[in-house]
Amino acid sequence: MGIVKIDDDMHEHARKASAVMCRSINAQAEFWMKIGMLAEASPTMSFNDIVKAQFMAAHVRLVEAAA
Repeated sequence: MGIVKIDDDMHEHARKASAVMCRSINAQAEFWMKIGMLAEASPTMSFNDIVKAQFMAAHVRLVEAAA
């Protein structure tokens, strides 16, 4: 485990987003880093595609919303 230096504005964005998403600030930053890493590895995938693929890899059954 290490220390990551981020600027104050990014920390504030992470703090606000973490409250909305019911995550710790560290968990929010880790989520953003993971999604960013996956987006760089798969530049043709949308955010939703990346999240859906992660759910599938974790064997989470998604329920489609009714139209």
